[in-house]
Amino acid sequence: MLSNPAHRPVLALLCGLLCDEDIWRDVIAALNTEVDVRIFSFPGFSSLADMASHVLACVQGPFAVAGHSMGGRVALEVVRRGGGRVSGIALLNTGVHPPAEHETATRGRLVSVARTAGMSALAAEWLPPMLNQSGPARPEMRARLTAMVERSAPESFAAQVRALLTRPDAAPVLGGLEVPTLLLTATGDTWSPPQQHEAMREVCPRAELIVVPEAGHMLPVEQPIAVAAALDRWLARVGDASRLGQINSRVAL
Repeated sequence: MLSNPAHRPVLALLCGLLCDEDIWRDVIAALNTEVDVRIFSFPGFSSLADMASHVLACVQGPFAVAGHSMGGRVALEVVRRGGGRVSGIALLNTGVHPPAEHETATRGRLVSVARTAGMSALAAEWLPPMLNQSGPARPEMRARLTAMVERSAPESFAAQVRALLTRPDAAPVLGGLEVPTLLLTATGDTWSPPQQHEAMREVCPRAELIVVPEAGHMLPVEQPIAVAAALDRWLARVGDASRLGQINSRVAL
């Protein structure tokens, strides 16, 4: 990413479940747009509302926001609570629906694995389905993601699961978006599949939908160059919309 000492637009990157700053590392390195990147992870947070309030308290003024997985749901909550401060939103490998009936049991079982067998055992069970199942094995990437999961604590994981199990229906927020919106997913994402993002675009027809090949749910690590390119194009639209808004404001005056 290019450096620029001048005032740059702020881009908040929001991490997903069991993810920390490392999930965005390669994407940030590949960005060409000059932005002031702020990364937010949410260890120990037990509600999406508190996560969103934390982001809003830490960033001053208008900003663009991109959220991966759980972070996408936080991004929509930021829009809900942000009073018009969000200039653009990118949603990666995520959804807007409220919890399904089966989630309490399935997510609760994973919390039990973390508490009784440890985070390494959780990573061994949770991570493989999150990754693209076609193509060559990538042991270095899996080791990196395993280390990221192991940096979390079981109780922090349990708290984040509570946040997801009490999440609101975010479709009304998505449908009301009037800022440049990007929906980004991958052909091999079985957790938040392309069909789910196509349904989200039906809710928000103004959104751009990009489906990246040869990647799964951990898209920012699996295909960071493609993610950075998509974010660069989206950020250009955010900048154009912001400049147009400034011009219209001056005309109104």
